[in-house]
Amino acid sequence: MEPPQLDPAERLVTALKAREETISVAESCTGGLIGARLTAVAGASEVFWGGVISYDDAAKRELLGVSDEALALHGAVSADVAKEMSSGMRDRAGTTWSIAVTGIAGPGGGTAEKPVGTIWIALAGPRHEARRYRFEGDRKQIRDATADAAIEWLEEVMNGRGEAGVG
Repeated sequence: MEPPQLDPAERLVTALKAREETISVAESCTGGLIGARLTAVAGASEVFWGGVISYDDAAKRELLGVSDEALALHGAVSADVAKEMSSGMRDRAGTTWSIAVTGIAGPGGGTAEKPVGTIWIALAGPRHEARRYRFEGDRKQIRDATADAAIEWLEEVMNGRGEAGVG
């Protein structure tokens, strides 16, 4: 009989513990889902510092140090803003890694250039990059898919399997 498979959050927490690394999160469209998934894992307090839910642009600026220039030039849903969110969170928390997510979960708010389901996820750590995603579904499905993708991507990167995003 094979042992039960660990879910992505359990795999990530296990990998962080094994490497003696830590994580923080900066969440916009997911509103705390990534933090909730990590803290659902027993023992996550050994590696999870906490995070910031920066739903409003003012919170992105004030709490994470996102620049007015990045917001004005690229908008909140962009690689530049996601990367500034992740690096700002990592700097403030002093963690090994930080995940940031920003996007349009819908049902409104999309445009032709950035339709509903457009998501940017950024990692800050020994690697600093962002990746664009496009998820389908309702608001809950998009938010769930975003949290899953962020956790899975970092776990893949830590295990040498994650593709590069925007450097």
